[in-house]
Amino acid sequence: MQNHKLIFNTVSEGKKSEIFNSKDLIAYFLVAGTGAAVQLLCSSLFQDWFGLTFQESIMPAYAASFIVGFALTKLFAFDARKTNQTRREMVKFLMVAVFSGFVTYIFSNAAYYISNNYFEEHEFLLPNSGKSVNVNEMVCYTVGMGFSFISNYILHKTFTFKSTGFYNRLKVLIR
Repeated sequence: MQNHKLIFNTVSEGKKSEIFNSKDLIAYFLVAGTGAAVQLLCSSLFQDWFGLTFQESIMPAYAASFIVGFALTKLFAFDARKTNQTRREMVKFLMVAVFSGFVTYIFSNAAYYISNNYFEEHEFLLPNSGKSVNVNEMVCYTVGMGFSFISNYILHKTFTFKSTGFYNRLKVLIR
């Protein structure tokens, strides 16, 4: 009878995945959660103050959360606070944010279409405020922001806060 041994190739314990390491993912989740709260608040305020519809409020609210998102992401999410490349990172962050803004818009509206055509509308009255919240819109917005979170995390981790040479090539094209 032969003895067979299974041999497992293991990755050294000190080496983490380039993209999905837990420290960056948790920090980015907290930062993105703050940005999402700002976005939801702004969307609600834009609807109330300016009479915008749910769909019309998505992009302005996303733009309003851009500044908060950049500052928090640079400072806390990817250890980029001391890179001395803020201008470069801001340009790349803006490019990623425009793409992710469309991701939020498309997926929020797709979920909203499904919600309106297949589900009953639900409202929730916030206690002690008299403010009514459309639960369907809130869930649809959260769906859009979830897809945006995924694209943002991957693009910021691999492009925005990493030296890729892209910014230098862009500067040459602009001049």
